[in-house]
Amino acid sequence: MSFDEIIDRRDTHCAKWDKMEALYGVPRDTGIAMWVADMDFRPPQVVQDALREQLEHGIFGYFGDDSKYLGAIQWWMENRHGWQVDPSWIFTTHGLVNGTAICVDAFTAPGDGVVLFTPVYHAFAKVITAAQRKVVECVMAQVDGRYEMDFDAWDAQMTGSEKMLVLCSPHNPGGRVWSQTELQGVADFAKRHDLVLVSDEIHHDLVMPGQTHIPMAKIDGIADRLVMMTATTKTFNIAGSHVGNVIIENPQLREKFAARMAALGLSPNSFGLFMATAAYSPEGAAWVDDLVTYLDGNRKLFDDAVNAIPGLKSMKLEATYLAWVDFEDTGMERADFTNRVQQDAGIAVNHGPTFGKGGESFLRFNIATPRARVEEACARLADAFKDLQ
Repeated sequence: MSFDEIIDRRDTHCAKWDKMEALYGVPRDTGIAMWVADMDFRPPQVVQDALREQLEHGIFGYFGDDSKYLGAIQWWMENRHGWQVDPSWIFTTHGLVNGTAICVDAFTAPGDGVVLFTPVYHAFAKVITAAQRKVVECVMAQVDGRYEMDFDAWDAQMTGSEKMLVLCSPHNPGGRVWSQTELQGVADFAKRHDLVLVSDEIHHDLVMPGQTHIPMAKIDGIADRLVMMTATTKTFNIAGSHVGNVIIENPQLREKFAARMAALGLSPNSFGLFMATAAYSPEGAAWVDDLVTYLDGNRKLFDDAVNAIPGLKSMKLEATYLAWVDFEDTGMERADFTNRVQQDAGIAVNHGPTFGKGGESFLRFNIATPRARVEEACARLADAFKDLQ
């Protein structure tokens, strides 16, 4: 397939394109949607074929034997990430936001603190707050234009009421691939403060050339308090399938999670399972390799253009397809630079403050779209900020 193909997603019940005018005031006919974290590319042919086979069969009943599905997860984690997973550890949730919510429900009580290293994916705080738990924001340090852990400061913040930590690895929105040393530091922090560690690794396949993602499960001494979360949805652009995996090695944590799953009566939809099984395959792996090469090209194009505008700085993207752009050096108020991006340039983007403390001067741009569209967005940004040049 060609990632350069422009596919019109308007009027397809697409949140990213059909809601941008109502939410951001960006015209649906001329605007560019760069907010919701899904891609404007079709999934690999192997996924399309799996769905077509089900459609041609024509009967859409309950999903039975899941051994191929579980085997595909095992194969992917071992071959792509060097991580051996027992099928008995795997739970299938209605996506990973749902997985996070069940973790909050299973491992904490109302009023407990849940730690986030901010700025970070906004859905974490939403489900924590909705569950009547307390969001504990530990702000990351910016060092040489990238985020780093600040464990000394965070240790001083802990009060003992915190029961869980949700880590985003690789990091959204900053695009960091955490190092072995950093991940060991997270594990040690969780142990020091007796926290269940939930590691959301949904972006683990979308890692730029020269970078290597390390699963938290491969860090020493953390298995007794670790919950791993992975999914095909971000990797293969099948978010609408709402299928995610929560993988728990520790039997006590696994028992608690299973009890909440049973109490909520949750089970996955069969289409998502067929799609995930097909995606986690050699054909799917080859497609991901091509995708990452293309995204890396988009990254270089976008960063060069944005960083050429005085006052704008795009954080170095080590993983994900989400560019995190800092407008602080423009000296503008947030409403001013946001208005220039949305109203003058006609680009719908995510607002930095929704990601928590530390995001105030940022906007997040989704660059997983055909290159011609990235080029157009860059030209519009240059024009919207031309008075700075």
